[in-house]
Amino acid sequence: MEVVLSAEWRRRLSDALGEAQRIGMLGQESLDSVIDRSLGFVKSIPASTLDVIDVGSGGGDPGLVIAVCCPELSVTLVDRRAKRTDLLSRLVGRLGLADRVEVLEADVALLPRRYPGRHWDVVTSRGFGSPAYTAAHTSVLLRNGGRMLVSEPPASNGDRWRTPEVESLGMFIEAVEYGVARLVKKS
Repeated sequence: MEVVLSAEWRRRLSDALGEAQRIGMLGQESLDSVIDRSLGFVKSIPASTLDVIDVGSGGGDPGLVIAVCCPELSVTLVDRRAKRTDLLSRLVGRLGLADRVEVLEADVALLPRRYPGRHWDVVTSRGFGSPAYTAAHTSVLLRNGGRMLVSEPPASNGDRWRTPEVESLGMFIEAVEYGVARLVKKS
């Protein structure tokens, strides 16, 4: 997927993410680097995608960047902490995304019970847990054929996702590109 982010949108995202950074919801990395890392997620989203759920959304990285760069997508941002979801709701409003971005205060482990039968095309996560834990809690949120996109350490080839625990959930690594591991859910 080609990514076009205008200077104006980069500035607006920097302002929004800067607020999250000032109150401790993002590390001290430069906001340009945060946005550029999030663009790796955007590039990894399949063209056929209609909806994305970002779990552990925290200060909005990568969820807000995805929402800005992909105006055709419905985006759900999930975090279990009210302080974070309150900020995310304000930032979604400030960026003019409220018509297609939903913010949920929820524990990801409880989403299938809270929203039975609801599934997404893509699940994104920056740092949610071990591969087995991440796959267990995200695979149930995906449609068959859906993708999980998760941050990978530098120089990773995705081998940490090739485990019996992950594969038993129907999750299989496709590629690691742009600092993002892309797994597909097969029935």
